[in-house]
Amino acid sequence: MKKPKYIHQLMDRVSHMFFSRHFSLLERIDVHPGQVPLLLTVNDESGLSQKELANKLFVSAPTITVSMKRLENAGLIEKRPDEKDARIMRVYITQKGIETAAELHRITETLEEEMFEGFTVEEKIVFRRLLLQIRDNLIKYSDKKDFMPMKECKERRKD
Repeated sequence: MKKPKYIHQLMDRVSHMFFSRHFSLLERIDVHPGQVPLLLTVNDESGLSQKELANKLFVSAPTITVSMKRLENAGLIEKRPDEKDARIMRVYITQKGIETAAELHRITETLEEEMFEGFTVEEKIVFRRLLLQIRDNLIKYSDKKDFMPMKECKERRKD
């Protein structure tokens, strides 16, 4: 394989390899990568509204509608009306969803072990810091037209 000239080309290749491996691990439990953040958020905070979930995931409420429907059809989550305001639907994790979320955590651990094989703890800490710095640098320039989606996240991101 030809050595990439620019760092971003290497990042693109590594990102593609990561997503391919992640996808193949998730196929075993019939979960799509786009559903993972939603399922894990509902697992951590069951009973949120669709709007609250969208805010936590930095997307619009309509954006998560398809994933919610698929997770609901798979029996991983369920929607119930709010006790005080029936117009608001709350999203809850099911027992099957809890079991699937536990498997997702195992898959994440497996993937992290594979990716960071041969790394020291210190190297992983530095790598994480560098990624956060890259992310912050990109957010700083997010008011450019070609990077609009991050503009909305800029104000909400707190890590």
